[in-house]
Amino acid sequence: MPPFDVPEGDPFDVPEGHPFGPHNLPYGVFSPTGSDARAVGVRLGDHVLDAGAAAHALGSPYAALLARPTLNPLLAAGRTAWSDIRRALTAWLTVASHRETITPHFHPLSSVTLHLPFEVADYVDFYASENHARNVGQIFRPDSPDPLPPNWKHLPIGYHGRSGTVVVSGTEVVRPSGQRKTPADPAPVFGPSTRLDIEAEVGFVVGVPSPPGTPVDLTSFRDHVFGLCLLNDWSARDLQAWEYVPLGPFLGKSFATSVSAWITPLDALDEARVCPPERTHPLLPYLDDSAPDVDPGGYDLRLTVTVNGHVVTEPPFSTMYWTAAQQLAHMTVNGASLRTGDLYGSGTVSGPSPTQRGSLLELTWNARDPLDLPTGERTFLEDGDEVTITAWAPGPNDTRVGLGEVTGRVAGRDRDASRG
Repeated sequence: MPPFDVPEGDPFDVPEGHPFGPHNLPYGVFSPTGSDARAVGVRLGDHVLDAGAAAHALGSPYAALLARPTLNPLLAAGRTAWSDIRRALTAWLTVASHRETITPHFHPLSSVTLHLPFEVADYVDFYASENHARNVGQIFRPDSPDPLPPNWKHLPIGYHGRSGTVVVSGTEVVRPSGQRKTPADPAPVFGPSTRLDIEAEVGFVVGVPSPPGTPVDLTSFRDHVFGLCLLNDWSARDLQAWEYVPLGPFLGKSFATSVSAWITPLDALDEARVCPPERTHPLLPYLDDSAPDVDPGGYDLRLTVTVNGHVVTEPPFSTMYWTAAQQLAHMTVNGASLRTGDLYGSGTVSGPSPTQRGSLLELTWNARDPLDLPTGERTFLEDGDEVTITAWAPGPNDTRVGLGEVTGRVAGRDRDASRG
């Protein structure tokens, strides 16, 4: 018998190559069994370390920062603190002399409740995949000589979303209601969306704020952005189609955005950094990432999307035309300030292959080609459907860095469709 109490299973017994090994160490917020108290957790294998309790037990100068019910204080602490804490956590979890002290502060992942890991300040979503933008253009503007909008290759297009409806993985998504009108309808009608869709995305989490009037340039990306998560930008295509001209998405997007419970720090993804696709148009200086002092900006992330447990697509993030650094630079170039907890989505991740499209709109070509699933044909989502997005990235020594998952189940709306 060991000389100390060990939680269910040995938390240090992580198989070699496990996607949540000590090379990863994503952050989340959890509640232990039987408690409503929230704590910052770090995932190792299938266990969660209470980071604040472990830091206190080991006398870490960052104990107070980690003993909080949200990640926001850690996010705001800045890059030096992020790196120091990551080095300390790696030592705590790999040096045998720390084992006895921190083992009591582990919890089996299966026994905890995971929460939204940070308080979302603002939420912005982009449109950065050329494959996705071309598919959408071909669907809705089939006769246009160029499916891309004229500004697409010159700036990252985006819209401002609703931070208050960002929810953690596992939260049910109630089918939204609103106005919709098809070309054949003489007037709009009100009722639940009949074209509920997904958008497989990656979200970037801002830590360090910026002062109003001060743009954040490309070289400062990693000084401000702490890490990333998986994101599903649920979309009611019928509501969106009727409302979005001339000001863009509103009710068709604002009802729910789901994010994964784990935030992977950028420092865990050094092996996944890649160059973005070749630029085909000259870029203005604030977006020009060809300079030698600018980080390449791309990430090799492999996404998988399932509907009711059946794989429907596997989009590659490495194909994204606009990088997260360029999106941050564009988002602030007019002087808009950053706040701790800002979240911005990459936009739908779609690859060049039909099996790599990141939305049902593309996968079914706007309902023309239904998906044949074991649970029946699908063009858009039905009540009870469950969507899960998972992902991984290359890690050191041929390992994989797991990015967790974001899951949401569609709940029907018990409401008279004639009301409004």
